[in-house]
Amino acid sequence: MSLKVLIAPDKFKGTLTARAAAEVMAAGWLSAFPDASVRMLPMSDGGDGFGELLGSLLKATVQTIKTVDAASRPCVAQWWWEPKTKTAVIESAEVVGMAGLPAGRFHPFELDTFGLGAVVKAATEMGAKKAIIGIGGSATNDGGFGLARSVGWKFIDSNNQPLEQWIRLEALAGIKPPHRICWPKDLSIAVDVQNPLLGRKGATRVYGPQKGLRAEDIDHSERCLTRLAQVVKKDCGLGLARVAGSGAAGGLGFGLAAFLGAKLEPGFELFAKRAGLEERLSWADIVVTGEGSIDDSTLMGKGVGQIAARCRELQVPCIGLAGSVTFSRRSHAFAKTYALTDLTTDVRAKARAAFWLERAAKRAGQEWLRDAEWLTRPATPRDSAGAF
Repeated sequence: MSLKVLIAPDKFKGTLTARAAAEVMAAGWLSAFPDASVRMLPMSDGGDGFGELLGSLLKATVQTIKTVDAASRPCVAQWWWEPKTKTAVIESAEVVGMAGLPAGRFHPFELDTFGLGAVVKAATEMGAKKAIIGIGGSATNDGGFGLARSVGWKFIDSNNQPLEQWIRLEALAGIKPPHRICWPKDLSIAVDVQNPLLGRKGATRVYGPQKGLRAEDIDHSERCLTRLAQVVKKDCGLGLARVAGSGAAGGLGFGLAAFLGAKLEPGFELFAKRAGLEERLSWADIVVTGEGSIDDSTLMGKGVGQIAARCRELQVPCIGLAGSVTFSRRSHAFAKTYALTDLTTDVRAKARAAFWLERAAKRAGQEWLRDAEWLTRPATPRDSAGAF
């Protein structure tokens, strides 16, 4: 009886895409366990790589468009189109992501989401009835202000003068809607975090420093987004500042909900539904997942933690591989975890991530072959499950 292994990692941020990680992990496992039946499901909860992975699942074709990045520099971005259902898949990181900017060159006050509007309008012009937008990995903190402006919303101060920079939103007095709608009516937004726009756990205070906001910038940013939320509530009747996920991508979740009428959904749930995850997990004898760091936040809604939790419910062992593993308390979601830093230094692990990840996967396979009870247990109905 062949061991059925599902390899389902997220990206190892800054080193390996989810697909590259899956291929390396599969190679490592098979080198230890050559008779295993291995299937790969690289995953994303809405960040970098979301478009390519979900587009592949939907058998969508790649489209390209000229637009501008978060720093208003010309760029060419990809999006994905599935004509039968008229569904567009958009990844905001393709346009306004941190990975597209040189490290340390731009301050978040100089960045916005304006360029994303061109992709949304292109999908509309193609005839999209539905769009799925992953918004993780953003470099911006503008509350969706730039995107709203790009599709026709007007922001004015008390002198009826237009505001064109999000850092001037403290002066916002009113909002005017566009003359016509230029976005799909059915918009699903894959949010990779559940933070609200404002407050102690809001976008600016939690994620602003990761984007380059200094301590002295935080209060100003919070005041700007607070004023934006106040005027949206006054002029549009929408109280969204405390909604879970509205703080995702520097408040882009808020902006998409407020100005485009989008529905915010946990990115992992959205991906899992379209990937047929439950069926795939039920097929497997063991699941191997992973990401750059497995820590306490992994178990707070992130994709890898969700995989482990669902495996536990199905009584399917789940192994986690990561660059580093740092739980402050014991996790029972994983059967076992392996860190690349157990094999080498952090610097070397990042420099040769594929090499060390393959070795970690091989080690996991060797130990599973040595210790697993599956070798002696009787066959179950799951053992004869068919292909997906």
